Amino acid sequence: MDLKSGSLLWLDSVDHLKSYPRVAQNLSCDVVVVGGGESGALISHELIKAGLDTILVDKRKIGHGSSSANTGLLQFSNDKTLTSCIETYGVEHGVRYYHLCLEGVEKVEALARECSIEPEFVRRDSLYFASSEQDLPLLQKEYKTLKKYGFNVDYMHRGDVEQSFSFSKPGAIYAKGDAEVNPFKLTVGLIEANAGKGLRVFENTEVVDHREGEDEVTLLVKGDYTIRSKFVVYAMGYEAQQMKRNPNAVLGTSFAIATEPVSHFPGWKDRCLIWETVRPYLYARTTADNRIIIGGLDEPYIKKDQRERHLQSKRDHLLQSLLSLFPDLEGINVDYYWGAVFGSTHDGFPIIGPQPEFPRSFFALNYGGNGTMYCTIAAELIRDFIVKGEHPDAPIFSNFRVPNKSNKINNGNA
Repeated sequence: MDLKSGSLLWLDSVDHLKSYPRVAQNLSCDVVVVGGGESGALISHELIKAGLDTILVDKRKIGHGSSSANTGLLQFSNDKTLTSCIETYGVEHGVRYYHLCLEGVEKVEALARECSIEPEFVRRDSLYFASSEQDLPLLQKEYKTLKKYGFNVDYMHRGDVEQSFSFSKPGAIYAKGDAEVNPFKLTVGLIEANAGKGLRVFENTEVVDHREGEDEVTLLVKGDYTIRSKFVVYAMGYEAQQMKRNPNAVLGTSFAIATEPVSHFPGWKDRCLIWETVRPYLYARTTADNRIIIGGLDEPYIKKDQRERHLQSKRDHLLQSLLSLFPDLEGINVDYYWGAVFGSTHDGFPIIGPQPEFPRSFFALNYGGNGTMYCTIAAELIRDFIVKGEHPDAPIFSNFRVPNKSNKINNGNA
């Protein structure tokens, strides 16, 4: 699957990228992680910490899949509001989901200190504004829900927004506890750090077949070599849908631009993360080298040639959206613009854990606008599935979950 098109900001942010060999002999281990993006990096980190002999493989160069197109916003809030999560799955699991995402920001901050490359982790506040007057009731309800369950948020009326920003919006939630990161540096830096701790890393190594036995899994890779392991973790992102289609998964296309560096950020309170209530939404952030990233304009899934035909018009549309928020940036140039495959789920939660037909395998389908936070959740869940056989939060993210009227999670096995 061609995951991305255009010119990618993050790939130019690392001058000297470490290379890894391809598999050139038969191998064995405790766990194979298939996928060398953010998800694979965080999962293999947890497995190495747990003392498991772990191999990580990717059919591309490490970090060159969807992680190189990730825009690196780290938030506890999700595409699915806390209010909606509670309505779908009840208070216990809805609030737990949001707390896990909040904890995920803390975990990425700790992981950033372990990377061999500085991943540009910076704490940021977030502004979530009402795109129209019609969205105000739902925004105000979400603010009350977040406040009720202990999240650090304030409400901004129109006048408050106008005092802190160069634009006017009917209302907004201002949240503390979020952050930004360079996702490519996080990925390659964490994998490189763990390679020094025993993680065996192979790139340009494509898995072409798998055979699951009672006690082990055998992966066949290009070149007719095999990797035998006790367990396999599929951290292949959106390409996992080519292997095992999930009816809860939805693939789409998203677009982003990165401007040239700017000297200042007029009308942008504390360079906070910005997003909005309308769906699909626009979002914006700044970078360590003082660029502005703005993204969105999501569409249903389109193939690479169609995506590339849309790139210039999406670039221009995103630039105009940026200038409508910050008119003092008039004349700013776009240095990078890209489109990429994007995934979500119908119910708004990622899918993490075992799936039918794969009894010794685990899937990390961290689909949604908060994918990096889902990677932190998947890393801990999958580590415990392998080491302990279970995890208390597993039902929330199970492939078998269904909402029901009792406001409890039903994992489909009862």
